[in-house]
Amino acid sequence: MSKKNLDMLITEALDNIRSDRQLAREFLNDIANEIVRDSEKISRLSPVAAKHVEVLQRSNEQLVKLIGMKQKRREAPGLSEEDKNSIFDMLQEPSK
Repeated sequence: MSKKNLDMLITEALDNIRSDRQLAREFLNDIANEIVRDSEKISRLSPVAAKHVEVLQRSNEQLVKLIGMKQKRREAPGLSEEDKNSIFDMLQEPSK
């Protein structure tokens, strides 16, 4: 894979991560507002909120991995097999 193609994939992945995080953040705000309006809903909405926090955490982990891979690439030319497999795995994960 060429450097240009890899850079495009990384850029796309970063854009997707940011978009997913924004959607999750907006949804969490909606859940919080709903709980404020009707505290009885907390038992039904708490698991949903927890899942979305998990999505945010996963996005953060993916972002850290991508930054680490970019840093490695600057330090040493080329990607290791582990880096390539990690990028492939991240791109194959379903978007939340």
